[in-house]
Amino acid sequence: MPILSTQTVMSFRRGVVRQSKFRHVFAQAWKAEHCIDDVRVSRVTWDGPLCAVNPKFTAVIIESGGGGAFLVLPLNKSGRIDQATPTVCGHAAPVLDVQWCPHDDNIIASASEDCTVKVWEVPDGGLTGPMTEPVVTLEGHSKRVGILAWHPTAFNILLTAGCDNLVCVWDVGTGELVYQIADAHPDLIYSVSWNREGSAICTVCKDKALRVIDPRRGTVLKVKEKVHDGTRPMRAVFLSDGKILTTGFSRMSERQLALWDTNDMSEPMAVQEMDTSNGVLLPYYDPDTNMVYLCGKGDCTIRYFEVTDESPYVHFLSLYSSKEPQRGAGFLSKRGVDVNKCEIARFYKLHERKVEPISMTVPRKSDLFQGDLYPDTAGVEPSLLAEDWIAGQDAAPLLVSLSGGYAGTPSKHRDKLRNKPKLLSQVSGTDSSTVSRQAASPTATATASEMESEGVVQQRVTRAEGEGASDRARREEEVLSEVLAEVRALRSVVLAQGQRIELLERQLVRIEDGDV
Repeated sequence: MPILSTQTVMSFRRGVVRQSKFRHVFAQAWKAEHCIDDVRVSRVTWDGPLCAVNPKFTAVIIESGGGGAFLVLPLNKSGRIDQATPTVCGHAAPVLDVQWCPHDDNIIASASEDCTVKVWEVPDGGLTGPMTEPVVTLEGHSKRVGILAWHPTAFNILLTAGCDNLVCVWDVGTGELVYQIADAHPDLIYSVSWNREGSAICTVCKDKALRVIDPRRGTVLKVKEKVHDGTRPMRAVFLSDGKILTTGFSRMSERQLALWDTNDMSEPMAVQEMDTSNGVLLPYYDPDTNMVYLCGKGDCTIRYFEVTDESPYVHFLSLYSSKEPQRGAGFLSKRGVDVNKCEIARFYKLHERKVEPISMTVPRKSDLFQGDLYPDTAGVEPSLLAEDWIAGQDAAPLLVSLSGGYAGTPSKHRDKLRNKPKLLSQVSGTDSSTVSRQAASPTATATASEMESEGVVQQRVTRAEGEGASDRARREEEVLSEVLAEVRALRSVVLAQGQRIELLERQLVRIEDGDV
């Protein structure tokens, strides 16, 4: 397989312009007043992103004395962070990784050098005081834990990997270790990625091998030895069509990316060499656009590529460069991007003491919703319950439309989820009536909607009083489930309106500053 340089790809088929709506994507850093300042970003030597972002919060691992801590800030937070700002600080040693739950924007998991993984529930609006009590603590690793990966479609399933070379799969709702893969990796695990349906994982290890593993059976389905010849750490990520993209180093210490077909891993479909920097390339994959962003630790650049079915398969698009190197970066869920500005991705770049948002935008003049840029994307509704996945079921993500901004409107696939998942808050003993109240947004509109919904519950329950005791209990449970679904839908609408108001306020500021 010939090795293609970035320049070769850019000039591929000279004189013929490859048609792609993402060919002119450009990156732009936000203005200084929209950055977060005075953040003491962690100096831990672990090659992780140190940051996680979702449509509600930004989480950043920070320096702290006497244990490990990370900041959780509302997504729209900007300006200087006071040293007294409360943190999540329940670990006994430095935090190495944090990941938001894809099915609940208030739930975050953290992995630490203290050999534990903790799951936290952040209140709407952010922290009002130090958070030291997790919802659940997962204990099963004998060495530090540096990798977290939530299941993409099954509720409450969390994968962890540690320096003990173990991969563990947990049911967070019960705190139970449901699967453990102990014999597949002879050395340190560098990265783990789920496939789109969550039926398999791919891993790369210090032994330079790429493995495809069935986590429920613990069996290795595919192995490719020496994916990259260099000795520096590698990364791997599953693409939505089942292919795998890896980053690593050549024998001459040049940074590489490679694309692999899991049906035939004898040779890579494509290999590209980039430069001789020594920072690990962290890949961020967007399944909606089939674009891959490569962010190097210690680099000043972010490269982005489009993966297609046409040779050379991985097409270089452009490169964002700045003066300051990045310590890490968070990648915003597609549900949080600004569709009114044709923003298709957003990074939160970590400087030594600053968090800087960087928007990836397709240049278009129209203010109308660009449906071709925003296919239906994975929503917060899980496709399966934890027990369904453990029993052997698989399912694709349930998709939602981004038209008009994310409003939480499920696609036509929603009826595949027949049962509502239990909420994480039930682990800590919260009763169903409290869950119903917490499900609503803290805004006045949501509160009114919640009160109205509780009134509906009472009316329906009253009608059921004439039924037998067992029938009445069953009916009340059904009514509560229906109302919880209504409250969640109302909450999503309110959140979408809040995002719209925030957007208009930003546009007003730009007009006042003379930017428009």
